[in-house]
Amino acid sequence: MTSVTTVKSLALINITTENFKPYGQLITPSEDGKVYDETDAQLHLENGIPRFYIMRLEQRGRQFHRITRHQQCTQCLGSLEGKEWLMAVAPPGVKDYPDITQLKAFTIPGNCFIKLEVGTWHAGPYFDHEFVDFYNLELSNTNVIDHFTYNFLEKDNLRFEMVS
Repeated sequence: MTSVTTVKSLALINITTENFKPYGQLITPSEDGKVYDETDAQLHLENGIPRFYIMRLEQRGRQFHRITRHQQCTQCLGSLEGKEWLMAVAPPGVKDYPDITQLKAFTIPGNCFIKLEVGTWHAGPYFDHEFVDFYNLELSNTNVIDHFTYNFLEKDNLRFEMVS
């Protein structure tokens, strides 16, 4: 018996500081010399060695069926070269699966970055470009010991598409 996969559309929202709060922080440019405050990335990297690197992603598109979370650290992502990109997120929770009623898809301009709160479910980065280089700040072993993924396709016959 063949199961049918449902494709659910997620309307893209332009990211703002306020609408991204349940998932993390939007970090935008500030004047040089500004004193550290709550508008700066509130990082949790004390559980290991921080890793800051540039990752190149190619031809990602707008569909996903997996979503991941990291429970030991925050993660910061931003594109280089001012390229716009997309990210789907669900808030942190104690369950082993995300709350899809709170799943949101954001359009993120190339002049800022996001900090994902510890435990925030995230799918992405995605984009329409051929490739995008992203800077990524997490722990050196995040993708080895702190990478929990929920597969909507396997468990729910579900796929998501981010639409404008």
